[in-house]
Amino acid sequence: MSTWRRASWVAALSLCVPLAFRAQVALETRDKSRPQEKQEDTPRPNLRVDTNLVLIPVSVNSPLNQPVAGLEKEHFKLYDDKVQQTITTFSMENEPIAMGLVFDTSSSMGGLLHESRSAATEFLRNAEREDEFCLVEFDSAPRLAVPLTSDAAKIQHELLFSKAKGSTALLDAIYLGLHEIKKSKRQRRALVVITDGDDNNSRYSYAEVRNVLRESDVLIYAIGIPGLMSQFTEQTGGRLYAITAGHFADIAAKIGADLRNRYLLGYNPTNSKRDGLYHRVEVKVNPPRGLPQLKVHWRQGYYAPTD
Repeated sequence: MSTWRRASWVAALSLCVPLAFRAQVALETRDKSRPQEKQEDTPRPNLRVDTNLVLIPVSVNSPLNQPVAGLEKEHFKLYDDKVQQTITTFSMENEPIAMGLVFDTSSSMGGLLHESRSAATEFLRNAEREDEFCLVEFDSAPRLAVPLTSDAAKIQHELLFSKAKGSTALLDAIYLGLHEIKKSKRQRRALVVITDGDDNNSRYSYAEVRNVLRESDVLIYAIGIPGLMSQFTEQTGGRLYAITAGHFADIAAKIGADLRNRYLLGYNPTNSKRDGLYHRVEVKVNPPRGLPQLKVHWRQGYYAPTD
């Protein structure tokens, strides 16, 4: 492989244009106009396993936070409780999504409501026909403003009437969002939380919500400030984007691209005990020659089944 070609890849990455690795590795998002191949035999992500197969969704990004598509199985290493595992199934997810918007309308969000709506508009603008959505708004208490629906316009209409008031029941809102989004039969499910602060008025505790998240296969993304949300996003394999005035719509576009460009790694754990214990997972990527170190996000664990 020539020095000239390696230099070309690095230059392309620095200019934020698609990469290529033997015509297979690229920084890209799905072309919505291109018909998608039906993948009837692709495994479905299920983090609390009821069989010996564990499936872990993984996103890979460039240093510029662009999704990296086209990697192969040999570029990944996967560990279960620090023991390396053999990856037996490998694919890139290509399915409709179910996304719940958890939308902060507390008094502190007054100056940010307009930008929060712009982020929601960006999510909905890129919706595909089979996607599903729900909307949870929260201030002093959460409320299910729009139950699970395939009609994105209902979300948009409801957000027009949002007003800032009250305190911040963030944990209760996440719990309510999880309850609603888990009704979807879509295999890829996520909550996107838009908030400017931490919780100060919830009945549910951090530990209670964390445990529910550990038992679910729902990804958590957030536009917010580091703290409580960074712990939830890291645990589930999602992402936290810091609030940046004037950039909410851009952040929403990045989250949408990340959701639609994920790898799915499957393995049969060498420790096959059905003890119901929580197992920690680690994923590493060895980038193809000529590429920089890539950023990897994955769900950090699962519960083993019990007899």
